[in-house]
Amino acid sequence: MKSKMKQEVQPMHVPLLDLKAQYSKIREEILEAVTEVLDSQYCIGGPKVAELEEKIAQISDCKYAVGVSSGTDAILCSLMSLDIGAGDEVITTPFTFFATGGCITRTGAKPVFVDIDPKTYNINPELIDKAVTEKTRAIIPVHLFGQMADMDPIMEIAHKHNLYVIEDAAQSISATYKGRKAGSIGTCGCFSFFPSKNLGGIGDGGMIVTNDESLYKKMVCMRNHGQTDEYQHQYIGGNFRLDPIQAAALLVKLPYLDEWSKARRDNAVYYDERFAGSVVETPYIHPDCVSIYNQYVIRVPNRDELLEYLESKNISCRVYYPLPLHLQPCFKYLGYKQGDFPESEKAAKEVMALPIYPELTDEMIDYVTEFIKAKKK
Repeated sequence: MKSKMKQEVQPMHVPLLDLKAQYSKIREEILEAVTEVLDSQYCIGGPKVAELEEKIAQISDCKYAVGVSSGTDAILCSLMSLDIGAGDEVITTPFTFFATGGCITRTGAKPVFVDIDPKTYNINPELIDKAVTEKTRAIIPVHLFGQMADMDPIMEIAHKHNLYVIEDAAQSISATYKGRKAGSIGTCGCFSFFPSKNLGGIGDGGMIVTNDESLYKKMVCMRNHGQTDEYQHQYIGGNFRLDPIQAAALLVKLPYLDEWSKARRDNAVYYDERFAGSVVETPYIHPDCVSIYNQYVIRVPNRDELLEYLESKNISCRVYYPLPLHLQPCFKYLGYKQGDFPESEKAAKEVMALPIYPELTDEMIDYVTEFIKAKKK
């Protein structure tokens, strides 16, 4: 438990994320690993990618893992490998990063949105069943902000209607739900190694995990243009390969993942203590879940006014996400309108993420919370 001692707040800069602080501690390890790849000139695939796949599968309690070029391509490759396309429907949440809905559309399928639980911000399982039609092929629950969705009822619905479940775990690698790891419950799970993630690369990268051997073998082909043998293409795939330099850097960072995620949880506890008794609504973590706090998201009235105020105090914050997918201009063709998903729309107006990265100090959290509480009296 962090110290509760109150110290005088001194002016400082608090960034939303400080990757340089992380890098400074592992710089030599990263440089050595990247140099090893460059010296080997194994520029596509190779032993580093294979080693990372094995280790990500292991920490995710899955049999197989497929390294891909990004979290977005992990979702796209999963959909393509499951033969989801034109005429199909895929149920997901409108309160998520664009890639979730965008990938569904890129296959030719139709995104069908379902509103969120206002406490966890994850898809509300109680609303999924009535969204299922004869065209529904899959559900994509998003494990948002580091906390897994309520998977048991989602899987019950999927089994009832013979649907695939693709876990969008881009923000939740190693998070758990009833002791089960993100990515291990559905048909497959998708991770992102975007630099801001708990396990972030030095560029784009992603991973798909699954326990389905036949699906795994198909995904391996799909990430390489659907190629089953040299110049033999059984499927129309894509160029979704994970760069070995990214794999090398991630292998350096992987042993630190649990430590970094624990540090985020410790910071979240301290935030919660500092906000106790205020009007600030702190993150709700379901008792069945262990979150990795990819983001620490609070809810406040007059959110935009507070954001502007904090920026004036050199405190960086961010809104995830200011416009739900059903209201994005590119999804206008789906026919949704304002008011269709009230909880998602309300969250989009009220939530904001505070700095939560592992290197954050108590003094920095004090600085952030003092200004928020002073503004929100």
